[in-house]
Amino acid sequence: MLTIHHLRIGRSIFCVWLLEELELEYELVEYVRHPETMRAPSSLKDVHPLGKSPVIDDDGLILTESGAITAYLIEKHDKAGRFSPSRSDLRQWAEYTQWLHYPEASVFGPLLIKMLSLRSAEPQPLFSGFSDPEIALHLGHISNRLGDQTFILGEAFCGADFGVTYVLSMADRLGQLEGYDKLSEYLNRNMQRPAFLRAIERAKD
Repeated sequence: MLTIHHLRIGRSIFCVWLLEELELEYELVEYVRHPETMRAPSSLKDVHPLGKSPVIDDDGLILTESGAITAYLIEKHDKAGRFSPSRSDLRQWAEYTQWLHYPEASVFGPLLIKMLSLRSAEPQPLFSGFSDPEIALHLGHISNRLGDQTFILGEAFCGADFGVTYVLSMADRLGQLEGYDKLSEYLNRNMQRPAFLRAIERAKD
């Protein structure tokens, strides 16, 4: 049985969503953040030394990192190729892989800095001076890529949309999506997918 170790409030709900899109059977083990520090409980280190989430356990294979989990589960279970292009089209596959890893590799950092600066009791102009233009740069890039398309790579939902949806949801929580109507519409559209709603119900996130 596939197990996902799910930390409430954060990125791992998007891996639960992936499991629902793939229509897999899985066990969900839930963890709750410390109410003051918002840190993960130490019990997650019993699963993986970093004590982070999401983590999946697939018959003894312990796997972390959202992009890696997405790539692995789609490679193993999406035999019909619904969520990723064929590797035989190397250009299309490379573009897909780029967008699969882009959210965590490039977009998350400035958003994290913004979140920490907003939580700080004192203004952090140095942090905001870096994060604000970087966030605008990335949101503009995603918006331009999306254009009039329904999803990030075209009219078909794919594995890259999980991570892009995650960073846009984080940007939205930080009040950064004002003026980005296409991104708000994209985010709302994805978060109304039946599989996403099932994930929310299953995880009660």
